[in-house]
Amino acid sequence: MTAPYPGRCACGAVTLEISGEPIATRQCWCRQCQQLAAGGPTNNAIFKAEDIAIEGDLASSTWTAASGNTLTFHFCPKCGTQIFAQSSARPHLKTMRLGALDAGHGLRPEAVIWTDDAPEWAHFDAALQIWPQQPPPPPSPA
Repeated sequence: MTAPYPGRCACGAVTLEISGEPIATRQCWCRQCQQLAAGGPTNNAIFKAEDIAIEGDLASSTWTAASGNTLTFHFCPKCGTQIFAQSSARPHLKTMRLGALDAGHGLRPEAVIWTDDAPEWAHFDAALQIWPQQPPPPPSPA
């Protein structure tokens, strides 16, 4: 599938549509993502912020990541579905949670990041790029 990518939270109070293609897709095993994902990784696609339209109220939480950047996580306050994260290092980008996109979107991680933080039982797809910690920033959008 290609853009647009529609999506919504589990309860439907938040809807979204993404008009562009992702700059990068990643699976993240950092400790904060494990806490958000009940022990597993988050699966994400990074888009230009201007390509994302979101309707509905969002709540947020902010903390300092292992990278040293400030991360703000945005989620539905009614059902808790994670919608996106945004880094202070790249405010022009939004890291969308693949689970917030409607089924059939066709996106999948191209890289696995922060593998040093993963539990010993985690398995990584050998066909993907593997980054023990912070990967290089995604390419600047055109």
